[in-house]
Amino acid sequence: MMEDYAYILDFLARGHPDDRKFKKEPVAYAVGEQEFKLFELIPKPGVNLMIGDRVYLGKDMEKREHILHVKRRIKYDELTSTAQSELPYVVEDIVKAREKEFVEFFNTAQAITSRYHALEILSGLGKKIMQAIIAEREKKPFESFEELEERVPSLHHPEKLIASRIIEELSNPNTKYRLFVRERHI
Repeated sequence: MMEDYAYILDFLARGHPDDRKFKKEPVAYAVGEQEFKLFELIPKPGVNLMIGDRVYLGKDMEKREHILHVKRRIKYDELTSTAQSELPYVVEDIVKAREKEFVEFFNTAQAITSRYHALEILSGLGKKIMQAIIAEREKKPFESFEELEERVPSLHHPEKLIASRIIEELSNPNTKYRLFVRERHI
């Protein structure tokens, strides 16, 4: 699956400072909207991008208003420090925008092994909260993050738990269980 949209994490109008070329080209760092792929992008000439901007980078060149081309996919540690610090906020915004899909995760998550449940992989969510979520979803599926918090009072900010897990999967290539980010093959 190819990412059609991405969110800008950092924009270097004068190019990357480590670039040894005489004429540096502007560069932007972004995270994909669907699969959370990380990109180094080349913007169109004269385009000024802001952190958090949603840009089209799909195959339809007519729709590409801001991005000339995708330079390459990158690893987390290749992001600028600004991009790394903005990533949690942008990912949380993406999670909130795709709330229905991530609430569905809470409704359908299953055991990964005989001793470990997918819900337990979310940092800060232990066995008691996991059991409360499972008990409540058996009564009626959750429809929003707000309802999830109301029906499971010990659960706080489920969108932050999801975003935190996505950051963990992006930043740690040795993550054993992947829930939201596919393993990076380049």
